[in-house]
Amino acid sequence: MNMWLHHFESCKQDCISVNAHSSTSVGQLLGLVEFKLKEAISKEPTLLVMVVGVPNVGKSVLINSIHRIATSRFQVQDKNKRATVGPLPGVTQDIAGYKIASQPSIYVLDTPGVLVPSIPDMETGLKLALTGAVKDSVVGEERIAKYLLSLLNIRKTPLHWERLLHRREELDEESCNSNGKNYSDTPRRRRRLNNSDTLYVQDMVMEVQRTLCSTFMDFTGNTEDEGELERLIDAQLVDLRKVFRIPHKPFDETHGPASKKLLTLFRSGKLGPFILDDLPDDQ
Repeated sequence: MNMWLHHFESCKQDCISVNAHSSTSVGQLLGLVEFKLKEAISKEPTLLVMVVGVPNVGKSVLINSIHRIATSRFQVQDKNKRATVGPLPGVTQDIAGYKIASQPSIYVLDTPGVLVPSIPDMETGLKLALTGAVKDSVVGEERIAKYLLSLLNIRKTPLHWERLLHRREELDEESCNSNGKNYSDTPRRRRRLNNSDTLYVQDMVMEVQRTLCSTFMDFTGNTEDEGELERLIDAQLVDLRKVFRIPHKPFDETHGPASKKLLTLFRSGKLGPFILDDLPDDQ
């Protein structure tokens, strides 16, 4: 991310990284906006700020965070409205204005997601589909999940997870030893041994990461070979069906339910932060 920030700055473009759920992060964005509008604020009684981006990128979440900050900063007379938030592209159907400040009046416009008229290549389309910018039904959940797994395997992400999981278990064991408890009796360990079919999200994420680690490390083929990579991905999806407690159906070789659950974990950030695009070649 820092390399991307440097790239845009070198192109003389304003750029700031934002966590839409963090008031501090969004506050920095508002500071940049106010700085850019400083001259206009002294001349115009009303200002409009438009939030534009591809579908499902988090525009409405950002709008709602701005509302919370604006409410604490300004005495806004009109009743604030909240933007509708949803996991699917197309939730925002029209252009809606939300007043966030008075004297001068500042309105933020939440717009429907926009895309280029045509997607230039298949990989760009798959990246957009993976983020949820394109409806899953257009590409297919299983195809999108396989693309995600191909990225993870090519980037050797499971090896990174393996180190994180090992370190996490060491910390858990150290914590239990310092408290005089047996590691096998920790709440998380008990939950995994529980016969209940319900898994906590954190446990499920760890099991997904652990499963993808083991299949990747056991794989003896070459991930740079398309056919062998596809074989690895199929094996991972089969193992993920067990993690997600998806019953096996005779003569059913599809991985739709497992793909759907994997994509949900990825899009919610539970698998960690990812940047799908590579920096331009000149960086």
